[in-house]
Amino acid sequence: MIRLLIFAVLVLLLGYGFSWLADRPGDLSLVWGGELYQTKLIVAAGILIALIAAVMVVWWFIRLIWTSPHSVTRYFRARKRDRGYQALSTGLIAAGAGNALLARKMAARSRGLIRADQEPLINLLEAQAALIEGKHDEARQKFELMANDPETRELGLRGLYLEAKRLGAHEAARHYAEKAADHAPYLPWAAQATLEYRSQAGDWDEAIKLLDQQKIARVIDKDTANRQRAVLLTARANEKLEGDPSGARDDALAALKLAPDFVPAALTAAKALFREDKVRKAASILEQVWKAKPHPEIGRTYVRARSGDSVADRLKRAERLEAMRPNNVEALLVTAKAALDARDFAKARNKAEAAARIDAREGAFLLLADIEEAETGDQGRVRHWMAQALRAPRDPAWLADGVVSDKWLPLSPITGRLDAFEWKAPFGQLEGPVEEGTTASVDAALKSLPPVREAAPATAAAKPVSPTVASPVADLSVMELEPAAKKPAPPPAAKSEPAKEPETKPFFGGAPDDPGVKDLKLEPEPKTRLKLF
Repeated sequence: MIRLLIFAVLVLLLGYGFSWLADRPGDLSLVWGGELYQTKLIVAAGILIALIAAVMVVWWFIRLIWTSPHSVTRYFRARKRDRGYQALSTGLIAAGAGNALLARKMAARSRGLIRADQEPLINLLEAQAALIEGKHDEARQKFELMANDPETRELGLRGLYLEAKRLGAHEAARHYAEKAADHAPYLPWAAQATLEYRSQAGDWDEAIKLLDQQKIARVIDKDTANRQRAVLLTARANEKLEGDPSGARDDALAALKLAPDFVPAALTAAKALFREDKVRKAASILEQVWKAKPHPEIGRTYVRARSGDSVADRLKRAERLEAMRPNNVEALLVTAKAALDARDFAKARNKAEAAARIDAREGAFLLLADIEEAETGDQGRVRHWMAQALRAPRDPAWLADGVVSDKWLPLSPITGRLDAFEWKAPFGQLEGPVEEGTTASVDAALKSLPPVREAAPATAAAKPVSPTVASPVADLSVMELEPAAKKPAPPPAAKSEPAKEPETKPFFGGAPDDPGVKDLKLEPEPKTRLKLF
């Protein structure tokens, strides 16, 4: 377009020049070799321009003949290169589709048409073909060649990193990831892998520094960077909690500024403030997080903030949390547990039943079983609530990659992923059709709750005996004596001797634990009368 515009401008200028000469007629005289040559000025200008054009055409023709061998060679070279790139493109598509045979064939054709030092993608195609065929040693050699080339260094390091991860060589994988992150911190995979490796090693300072570099380079978005920084600060605060409470407090508070509802940061900050005897400030932090996201660990820490508080004081603190978030399952359960500790069974039972009505889960029924155990001690009712707990969904817990942990961790113990733990309910039952009566319901459980069993008397009153007479049968229970007394005596047999009384050995004045008493044996038949001395 620009060339066409320039050509049009030149034509206009040339036409304007001829029109200008035509409007100003004149003669041009030339003396050459003693001869006088005279012509019109416009004719002389036309002859001059034609002469220049002829010279240019002759020069172009001579140059074309002179450079024709090189032009022909360049034409065939370009054609060969185009065929090589076409084969390379076909090979990469075949490698992506998993066709190792075609990928190998196209790689060999590309190498024959294009030099490998001119096109490093040939090494990539051969490496991909080797990976498809399972020739990992050959693939690693190709990746090493690419890692030594400045143009393909990042590609080669990624291939070596993935191979090291496949073999479980974590140190080698960390080396390749850190090397890639040093040369190109904008690479998401290298930066994330290096961040996780430094976090696994507990090098929180370097991990935070690398995260800041990623944020500046805009590798990750702002919200993700703030969340991960809060996780790293909380992990560093947990390590400082024992030896440096003030440092742990500063890190945890900084994490709360980045993620205001981050429960682990709030717990760590509260524990650090407890160590510094700043109970009121710690309670304020716990209250703020509780309002945003009620959590049982927040409630437990808040209720037991002061170690010297009585159970009544703890119940009041639990009721204060419930007032902040009424009709919340976690708030009701916290109040129910505090009421159980205070022996206020009626309030504990009401709160636990209310929590079970909102969310009929395992913890609510287990708490009802504890309340039943403490209040009535009826094992039948306790087992009834335990059976409901077995059928109920499980309580939320810290879960990451299928692993349930009793406390929050910054990294997954399975994959090493940062910020992997989530507070949610694990899968407790196999998925399938829900049959009638298979799910727990607090109303149905209350209807089927067995009545409280009355306690049976320990021993029954025996017939009075003389206090001055000691008998070896004085300790026998009525359950053994009365049936024998009520049983009628057998009729006397004909022509038989009169029934004799069972012969008993009187024992006077012996101690209750005397061996003579222990060795004494009574004959069960005939059970007519027992004669006491």
